[in-house]
Amino acid sequence: MDSERDEHKINEAMNFMKHLPFKDMGEVKLDTNRSSRTGFSEIIYCPGKSDEQLATIARALQNAQENVLFSRVSPDQHSVISSVLPDAMFYARARLTGIRRQESPHYRGVTVMTAGSSDVGVAEEAAITAEYMGCDVLRLYDVGVAGLHRLLSHVEELQASRAIVAVAGMEGALPTVVGGLVSCPVIAVPTSVGYGVSLGGIAPLLTMLNSCAMGVSVVNIDNGLGAGYFAASVVRQIYLARQAEPDPAATDKTGKS
Repeated sequence: MDSERDEHKINEAMNFMKHLPFKDMGEVKLDTNRSSRTGFSEIIYCPGKSDEQLATIARALQNAQENVLFSRVSPDQHSVISSVLPDAMFYARARLTGIRRQESPHYRGVTVMTAGSSDVGVAEEAAITAEYMGCDVLRLYDVGVAGLHRLLSHVEELQASRAIVAVAGMEGALPTVVGGLVSCPVIAVPTSVGYGVSLGGIAPLLTMLNSCAMGVSVVNIDNGLGAGYFAASVVRQIYLARQAEPDPAATDKTGKS
């Protein structure tokens, strides 16, 4: 009798493991276990997906307990998603659709800034991504080097940050200037904003890759999502490390718990 129960439990465990890595829905393989591995659920990239594929994914997420993001979403695609998930929020400027199923832990320290107001769409993609990952985000927009006094008026806020996303088009100088003012990581985002010789963002990308400031990393052109994810991961790790520190009150004078 015990052997039958044990065998039944083993079969249940094996069946659970089969469905743990991903949910197979034909053309779509949804990574249902990603949040337990990486700290955030799979972000659904929407360009090129059919309405049927998006509806299938949305149905699979109806009972999700974590926050979810759909990226590069068109208004029509949002309508498909929200028809299945009524609590889905559309952030048109950032081209994101989000589903909030968890309260934010309010990790502080992420700052998202832009050189110009034309870069705000990419910056909002970064900021909202970080917010869905549990961060409180400080936004500093239109503080580029063409008017350096605008940037310098925020030095104290920048130096209090734990990770900064700096979004810039044209020549892309903002991250280098910021990198020389702060001790935290600066994630540089080149945008496709600029006149002809900016080559759709290649000019600021090359400027940022050649930055003479230390502590600057660079993501792809217009990749606000990747920058926001990276910044949120940095800040989240700081908070998790603090939580893992031993409680001094629980340690005696010999240093033993």
